[in-house]
Amino acid sequence: MKLWSGRFEKDTDELFDDFHSSISFDKRLYKYDIYGSIAHAKMLAKRGIISENEANQISKALKSILDDIEKGRIEFDVAAEDIHMNIEKLLIERIGDTGKKLHTARSRNDQVALDVRMFLKDEIKEIQKALKKLITTLLNTAEKHLNTIMPGYTHLQRAQPITFAHHLMAYVHMFLRDIDRLSDCYKRTDVMPLGSGALAATTFDLDREFVAKELGFSKVSENSMDAVSDRDFVIEFCATSSILMMHLSRFCEEIILWSSLEFDFIELDDAYSTGSSIMPQKKNPDAAELIRGKTGRVYGNLIALLTMMKGLALAYNKDMQEDKEALFDTIDTVKKCVVIFEKMIATINVKEGNMLKAAQKGFTNATELADYLVRKGVPFRQAHEITGNIVKYCIEHNKTLEELTLDEYKEFYKGIENDIYSAIDIANCVAKRRITGGPAPSEVKRAINSARERLK
Repeated sequence: MKLWSGRFEKDTDELFDDFHSSISFDKRLYKYDIYGSIAHAKMLAKRGIISENEANQISKALKSILDDIEKGRIEFDVAAEDIHMNIEKLLIERIGDTGKKLHTARSRNDQVALDVRMFLKDEIKEIQKALKKLITTLLNTAEKHLNTIMPGYTHLQRAQPITFAHHLMAYVHMFLRDIDRLSDCYKRTDVMPLGSGALAATTFDLDREFVAKELGFSKVSENSMDAVSDRDFVIEFCATSSILMMHLSRFCEEIILWSSLEFDFIELDDAYSTGSSIMPQKKNPDAAELIRGKTGRVYGNLIALLTMMKGLALAYNKDMQEDKEALFDTIDTVKKCVVIFEKMIATINVKEGNMLKAAQKGFTNATELADYLVRKGVPFRQAHEITGNIVKYCIEHNKTLEELTLDEYKEFYKGIENDIYSAIDIANCVAKRRITGGPAPSEVKRAINSARERLK
């Protein structure tokens, strides 16, 4: 018999029971449901709604249920629908009528909102911890490659020389912003909804602030209808996760390109690559490709949640049961992707010589040539045109800017002197870009130290 069956004359259809039930996925909330129930029981006793002895009985039984669940001794019942009613059913089986008093002054509507918020707060911290480890690995790798020169790209065309460290630091800042966004999301998740009831609170004199303190919440919700029907915090988390996955996916795209023979900038460790069933020579960047692919999955979860909520009148609607699978899948996907990505980055082999050759052969120092001419008094637009003509000449004669003789340079502009070779030296080009945020090794080193301080 269902705990809500009093008003009904017959049982629900067996197929609908399975369709209606959420225990197959919301069972992972068991710990939070039990913690929330223990705090609720304590508060009911504090207010004299149940006795101290009854609260102690309830708490002791709930702790034993928790222990049995974690030891694999409990088999959940689909007929009990969800984690809340499964635990309540187990409680009543163990302590009888006293267990029936636990649900006084609460509804599954505020109960599930509480459980999901507690669960998500813990998961946000876990993801932030994984991100900090990833950032630390990137910082350590960047420190080793302060002087590893590579081409920077725009439109996937070689543009200007940078260092591998500078390139890595671009992603460090993306991931630092992801941590900040998760912290913002945490603030809005850290609101205690219990006491809101089904939608209109309760006539019992509850101490909601006591429950919030017991469960580690910084504040309580201020509108009972909003508290039970709000899933903004879930949507915000999935939106934040989508941005994080986008950052991982962009980085994976570059890793996939860099590990191809066409680039040949890096080689992935065997532990994060796969082979071909037919082509013996293949070494595929499957870890990076899978993360790139799973990004779409997280985007899909966000769209599913937004679509689910967009037409719901206040307050709670059964549609909102669909929030958990999308949330759980997003959490699981993000955590796995961040952990695998960190391990993949920690083990890559960087081909410094190939990066340097690509920077030299791509005329990435052409802007420095134009700036050199400007310093000689040539207006920038004219310097730009002169440099373009020199590059065109180099392409026609299969030369780099460094390989042109001084006489060849003077054909284009008489004021060019021997100091041109120092000005267009690739290493000098990078070292001179010392302004805040630039790729000069000294500036990147400062940025690494700054990022380490932020992580603290």
